[in-house]
Amino acid sequence: MTIEDLCSVTTIRISSDVGNERTIKKKKSRKIRVRKSLVICSADWNLQKVFDACLQVFNGPGTVPCFQDVKKVCRILDKMDPEDVGLSRSLGFFQPKTESEGNPRVTTATIYKSNNFEMCIFLLPSNALIPLHNHPEMTVFSKLLIGKMHITAYDWAATDQVIDSTSPSLSKCRLAKLKANKIFSAPSDASVLYPTSGGNIHEFRALSPCAFLDIIGPPYSKADNRDCSFYKETEHEIPSEMGEFACYRYLEEIDPPEESEMDGIKYMGPQIVVSAS
Repeated sequence: MTIEDLCSVTTIRISSDVGNERTIKKKKSRKIRVRKSLVICSADWNLQKVFDACLQVFNGPGTVPCFQDVKKVCRILDKMDPEDVGLSRSLGFFQPKTESEGNPRVTTATIYKSNNFEMCIFLLPSNALIPLHNHPEMTVFSKLLIGKMHITAYDWAATDQVIDSTSPSLSKCRLAKLKANKIFSAPSDASVLYPTSGGNIHEFRALSPCAFLDIIGPPYSKADNRDCSFYKETEHEIPSEMGEFACYRYLEEIDPPEESEMDGIKYMGPQIVVSAS
């Protein structure tokens, strides 16, 4: 049985604002189809621990967790298994009988969301792509739970002085430094990116059916100028003074591509306990 067999589908448009489900114009609004139910398992201790830690670590927009707090969250995430979020490698989704063709859609389920942080799961069929995008003013913890994926990640270069602002072809480009271009396989340690470092602009390509957990603080919010932007690599020549070509690329902002549309499902895995205090 696949995850699709467990779900019924409703189509909505969402914004990046907490609790808002009305139709909104974004750069190009992403359609999210909400499906009902996932899989329920019982191993919720690590999930509760990481949630409790995040309540202390994320202090709202404009703040970045300190080194000790980052290590605290990573230590918990490093111990997490698929079962901690209601998944299992034995699910049909992770053992497809045929290879996915084209660009199959990504599925996402939100575990928790507040103004300070969001916890969500992403499910990627083989060959699925989450296109190159950023996390403005955010700290993001990621934990690959199942599968194998290729990740390309960039940070903005320290200076844009090398860009010829008089060149029409570069007027919409910005120089970025490559931070990662490699394959990751589960189980793997947690990774973390920051507002200006750690690979804040990244792309995921599933090499097999994958699942990963993201903890994003603060969440995307168009009202607070934390909207998601998408980019593409360009072939513009890198100035010789920047050193090795392979380390740098000019990135150009683009409209949200088709691959940015995701199917949303209601999270029905182990539940966290939110204190009333």
